[in-house]
Amino acid sequence: MRKADFIALVAEKAGTTKKDADIAVDAILSAISDVLAADDKLSLPGFGSFEVRERAGRKGHDVRTGEPTDIPACRVPVFRPSAQLKESVNTHAAG
Repeated sequence: MRKADFIALVAEKAGTTKKDADIAVDAILSAISDVLAADDKLSLPGFGSFEVRERAGRKGHDVRTGEPTDIPACRVPVFRPSAQLKESVNTHAAG
């Protein structure tokens, strides 16, 4: 699903215009980014949680040449779905 399709779905579910849904979706995504950039965790009960984790540096290799390379440590955003979301996805997949 593309962002435009998602915005149309949000507008339909909220009973609002696509323009208002677009503003809301952009605001939510921006707020999540701000929370993660501040190294905070966001928990949405019934949906899941977003947080930033440290990924250690490691050895890798260049796929084209096979040369060894160092991959530096970095911070990555992580989403962990709630039990309710997992159940919802599995219920819809089975039906």
